[in-house]
Amino acid sequence: MSELYPLKFKTIFLDKIWGGQRIRTVLGKDFGKLPNCGEAWEISGVEGNISVVANGFLKGNKLSELVEVYMGDLVGEKIYDKFGEEFPLLVKFIDAHENLSIQVHPDDATARVRHNAWGKTEMWVVLHAEENAELVMGFNRTISRKEFVQHLENKTLNEILNVERVKTGDVFFIPSGRVHAIGPGILLAEIQQTSDITYRIYDWDRLDNQGNSRELHTELALDVIDFQHHDNYKTSYQSTENTLVKLVDCPYFVTSLFEINKPMDRDYSLLDSFVIIICIQGSAKIIDNKRETEIRCGESVLIPATGLTFRIEPTGNAKLLEVFGK
Repeated sequence: MSELYPLKFKTIFLDKIWGGQRIRTVLGKDFGKLPNCGEAWEISGVEGNISVVANGFLKGNKLSELVEVYMGDLVGEKIYDKFGEEFPLLVKFIDAHENLSIQVHPDDATARVRHNAWGKTEMWVVLHAEENAELVMGFNRTISRKEFVQHLENKTLNEILNVERVKTGDVFFIPSGRVHAIGPGILLAEIQQTSDITYRIYDWDRLDNQGNSRELHTELALDVIDFQHHDNYKTSYQSTENTLVKLVDCPYFVTSLFEINKPMDRDYSLLDSFVIIICIQGSAKIIDNKRETEIRCGESVLIPATGLTFRIEPTGNAKLLEVFGK
């Protein structure tokens, strides 16, 4: 069997009723004739939208086929034992030209019973934010289920939702059960469990291109919502040049940020997981003892569990996210 190498994938572009143009204008990714692009899926094992390799001798193969053939060599033995042939994480970019729906995602236990699927815990890194851009994250005070329903029926959710003013570089961790929504003027990177289960609670009374309201999932959502108020919905961190800064460490993934202007050596030979590098500014090369793999802003590279000793060499200044599974 031929040796694995850093893998790049063809982007899966999805138009959305709320999508915009920043995936093209900011990230430089051509989404063709789509009227807009709300989401660009970079690495996905979601059924129906499984990523296809774009480089090397495995070009044209699906990610699911690679996991089936290479198993722990690709994803790590502990990851393979837990998830089998399903790749456990989904990496995407989201561009909101208009409000996304107020929504929530179920946890693993609920998703398993209802959908025979994984739940959805996720995180956001804001790549671009227009002036005064905002998003919804949780509640501004602890409320009861009954109170929530009353506000939903009266269309006064804005009175209880926590609204965050956002800027480029902000990070938000969104555990399953936390009500949230992205507002207009925001481009972000999202790292999440492999799940496409969303319970839409409120969609601003808008209509689709056929004049229909989008489906709501209120009853399903009520059983999974965390009605508690939490402090510090925004993740605090201090970026330090040429230093790895951990952003999120949760049961499903660990994500770190590094801004570099000189080469950085990485050694994950004892990690027992794949590593994903996401370039969110500038460009760089991922260099091992056999090859160089270029990565530009808006691109992601999957480094197999058997190839986790490498050097990252920036072209000028580069900002990258590093993700591995748990």
